[in-house]
Amino acid sequence: MSHKEEVLSAPEEFPFPFEPYSIQKQFMTSLYSAIEERKIGIFESPTGTGKSLSLICGSLTWLKDHEEREERRIDAILSSGGRESASSSNLEKTGEDEPLWVKEFAEKNKISAEIKLARSMKERKTRSEKEMKMMQKNLKESKKQHGIKYGKRKLESNNDDEVLALMKQARMELEKKDLGCEEGVDEMYALDEYESDEDPESNKSNKEEEQEEEQDGVTRIYFCSRTHSQLTQFIHELKKSPYGKTCFSDFPLSVVSLASRKSFCINEDVKKLFSIQQINDKCLELQKNLKEKQKKKDEEIDVVRKKRVRVSNATCCYYSNSKGMDDLTSKIVEQISDIEDIVKEGRTVRACPYYATRRAVSFSQLVALPYQTLLHKPTRIATGINLKNSIVIIDEAHNLVEAINNMYSCQVSLREVEKSLSQLQQYAQKFNKRLKAKNLFYVKQILFILRHLAMVMVKQRQSTSPAAQSGSSLLLTINQFLFKASLDNINFHKILRYCQRSKISKKLSGFFEKMESNSKKTTSYSSVATFLEESKKTDSKHSFETSNDVMMRSPLMRIESFLMSLTSPGEDGRIVISTDGVGGRCLKYVLMNPAFHFKDLLEECRSVIVAGGTMQPSSCLIDQLIGQAEPLHRDRVFEFSCGHVIDGAKQLLPIALSSGPSGESFEFTFEKRTSLVLVDELGRLILNMINIIPGGLVCFFPSYKYEDFVYKRWQNTGLIEKLDAKKKIFREPKNSGDVDKVLIDYSKCIRRATAPTSKLTGALLLSIVGGKMSEGINFSDDLGRCVIMVGLPYPNLHSPELKEKMRYLDQNMRRDTDGRKGGQVHYENLCMKAVNQSIGRAIRHKYTALNKTILSNNYRTISLTRDDYAVLLLADLRYGKSSVSSKLPSWIGRQLRKVDRFGAAFGAVKKVIGQTILFCFFRRTALIYYFTSLVFQPENSSP
Repeated sequence: MSHKEEVLSAPEEFPFPFEPYSIQKQFMTSLYSAIEERKIGIFESPTGTGKSLSLICGSLTWLKDHEEREERRIDAILSSGGRESASSSNLEKTGEDEPLWVKEFAEKNKISAEIKLARSMKERKTRSEKEMKMMQKNLKESKKQHGIKYGKRKLESNNDDEVLALMKQARMELEKKDLGCEEGVDEMYALDEYESDEDPESNKSNKEEEQEEEQDGVTRIYFCSRTHSQLTQFIHELKKSPYGKTCFSDFPLSVVSLASRKSFCINEDVKKLFSIQQINDKCLELQKNLKEKQKKKDEEIDVVRKKRVRVSNATCCYYSNSKGMDDLTSKIVEQISDIEDIVKEGRTVRACPYYATRRAVSFSQLVALPYQTLLHKPTRIATGINLKNSIVIIDEAHNLVEAINNMYSCQVSLREVEKSLSQLQQYAQKFNKRLKAKNLFYVKQILFILRHLAMVMVKQRQSTSPAAQSGSSLLLTINQFLFKASLDNINFHKILRYCQRSKISKKLSGFFEKMESNSKKTTSYSSVATFLEESKKTDSKHSFETSNDVMMRSPLMRIESFLMSLTSPGEDGRIVISTDGVGGRCLKYVLMNPAFHFKDLLEECRSVIVAGGTMQPSSCLIDQLIGQAEPLHRDRVFEFSCGHVIDGAKQLLPIALSSGPSGESFEFTFEKRTSLVLVDELGRLILNMINIIPGGLVCFFPSYKYEDFVYKRWQNTGLIEKLDAKKKIFREPKNSGDVDKVLIDYSKCIRRATAPTSKLTGALLLSIVGGKMSEGINFSDDLGRCVIMVGLPYPNLHSPELKEKMRYLDQNMRRDTDGRKGGQVHYENLCMKAVNQSIGRAIRHKYTALNKTILSNNYRTISLTRDDYAVLLLADLRYGKSSVSSKLPSWIGRQLRKVDRFGAAFGAVKKVIGQTILFCFFRRTALIYYFTSLVFQPENSSP
């Protein structure tokens, strides 16, 4: 655009719920500037420093200033008729030798385009405001008509009877559908006619959607985090901020939270389904029924055909409640709500929260959404998210590279391929006379692909020596795999287009689900029951084994995902053929280049901000996501790392310890860590520490297997009894469902240990690096007074996938400043990121409450506090190397003490603990003295 854009400068003061720390001001200023300058920002702010609030206030302050700037710019263009643009336009692009009339023509075109775009943006904003006002007006009228007032619903609402009637009708239709005749079932799951690979109507709608997306020039902020619980926490922080308390009348913030159908669905008939895929399919099916019902409402249906074909009329009463959908959408936009709030409101107005939130996106300035919705392109497109000119903030981004790799990697087992092959053969046989030529052609091609996928796994195992069969793998490029499987002549783009439009996997899944359901209801061997019996016999021939993971009813959907990966650029991924002899033969696509899937964000967004508590080492993120996408993007990178709000010199004691109490060197390499002498020395270290450290002590091991080995050794030597006498021992469970119970018991034990009569001084938690307690769990205050890191958790170097990844990075990444290859840097970064995440669990804030309340009886309330503190023990001599210690977070690395002898480390820990206790004693005495002078003074009086 030729009109010169006004440059915004970060304000000296940001709106904040309290007086911000200096590091929070620096964070917000840097964030504001990074967004304004269209940077790719990497922001590191330790947990406990108010990172979420800083992200909220910094980015929304920029958005508020930007919207005001856009209004001024548009008004200037429209009022001047483009003359201001003309005066600043740059005509050098037309060339100095061009005739005058050519220059004038080019200038007029630029002016005309600017005016047209400005008018379009003005009209779009006006239209959006009108729609929003209309929705709010309808919501108020709805409250009056149906008895909804102040969020409460009266029982005499007439709308309830209508909705309940719709729900009853839907349930009846579902029951009829379950009891439907076999012929009706057959017709329902038969493939629709497929005449051509090119669908003009589909292409037309796609072009219209693309055109509509291009016209949407609204600048939005997309806040992305890993889990729904983290998004809920973000919304709660937003409510605390000045922007969440409607402090700005000229900037009414509209926010929407997006989530999956599983999180939002309130239709009990759909929600009770087992898997996410089944919920999605049922939801889409009910929508399709509604559209077909509306389409055929005024049409006459042939009586004969009506008798032969059973048309399903089951619909979702929540999705079809258009009035309720409008009310819910308006409610979402006009007030800041988290996922639970939206679901609750959806139940109140009897409307679908999932589709209401998607409708609310176009009215929202801030959208909170999970990783999968933003980073997975098919999901992003299906949700209707337009990244053009937007700001994307990715929180908890320390594992962003791994998240994208896992998102686009996929795996199919031999059992799944064989089951799909068996089902599709029976399906084709059942519907053979009803399938048109085009359908038969593609069904036969899919059968051909399935046979060859199964064959390549079986042949690979046969060609592997018996000694190497267990755990052996073959790793190939995509082209090598296609040649090996004799699939190099298949056009997978056409196959996938057919699967998408025909919905063959959904038809197949629904057909076998219905057959199984009907067979259970049939007392005698009808044709349906006989068909299922034949299916089970066919399955047994292929030796389907039962696994802990419940196999999908029709795994063809997963196979489609694998076929999609075969269309990726040849060098960006690898195919692993696993020949494990214990029923684990499988094909796995492993993504090598996540930058290919991240480049859309870098190219479309105005600015991308990745933030986390421990972003070091950041070279992994820069090299694998940004540098490989486009060299130009590397120049846009801006890094910001702030310290902790704590006083590191007084509140944090990180020690790199080289040896134990008896002088044995700590070197927990893979080859040496099973030494019984070394394991016993580690036990003596912990035994010494629990004698002087109060509260909780968390010890991180490299793996579950090694933790189990150490624990059994300590049991045999009697050390477990000695440790348990001082601090009760808890172990991280392998089952994620048991984590909450262990944490609750652990915290209760520490609280009980503070009692004067308690014989215990706290608790000891044996945890795993990269496990369920190394991320997202806060061991704050007494829960984590000391964290011990056992060794360096390097990944398995013998893994074929890791080897290939390192080889790929060696070829495609530049060496670092020390001359190390990209693969070696990646290998070390994987280890240090895991370490940084684990040791960051302790010391979460500046102050710790000693007593919540001393006096609360209409008199002044006083809370006693002390500075929070923690000890970090890195038990391995390799932590003393600068190449390792330099990759620790800066706020830890600055305070790191490298100690060779245990005695020096023990003395330093004892001194810190003693100073803290002495400080707390004096502080408590001073406050109690102050408290006694206030005890008889009411709260509203002066001391």
